[in-house]
Amino acid sequence: MHQQFATVFVFMLLGLAFLFVSQIASKLLRPKNPYAAKQQSYECGEEPEGSPWIQFNVRFYLIALFFIVFDVEIIFMLPWAVVFNEMLGTVGPLAFWEMFTFVCVLLVGLAYVWLKGDLDWVKTIIARDDDELVNRGLSRYSSGDKLGKPGLGASEYV
Repeated sequence: MHQQFATVFVFMLLGLAFLFVSQIASKLLRPKNPYAAKQQSYECGEEPEGSPWIQFNVRFYLIALFFIVFDVEIIFMLPWAVVFNEMLGTVGPLAFWEMFTFVCVLLVGLAYVWLKGDLDWVKTIIARDDDELVNRGLSRYSSGDKLGKPGLGASEYV
C-alpha cells in the first residue's frame, strides 16, 4: 500500500519539477526586448484610448456571479435528470426529494437576491434630510434600499 502512495508522490514531484524547469527555461530563453508597443494594452488591434485602469460598476460582477451560480445548478440537474427513470424503482423518491430540496434552496437564494434589489439594473436614488445624513453617516444621494424607503429613479431626480 505504501508503494502506491510512493508512486503518486513521485508523479507529484515530477510534475512540480517540470513546472519549475519549464518556468526557468522560458525565463532564460525568451527574448528580452521591451518597447512601447509591447507595453500597451491590447484592444483587438485598435489604438487604446484613455487609461486601462477604469472602474467598472459592481453590478456587472454581481450579475455574472448570479449567472454562474444558476448555471452550475443546471450542471448538477442534467445528469440527475438523465438517470432519474433508472433510479425510479430503487431510490427514486429519495432522489426526487433531494433534488426538490436543492432547487428550493436555490429559489430561496434567488428570492433573497431579488428582494434585496441586486437584480435591479438601475438603482433608485432618494434625497436625504440633513439630520438623517448626520445620524446615519450617509451621502445626500445614497440609494434608498439601505433604509427600506422607496426612492426616485435616476431619471426622475435631476
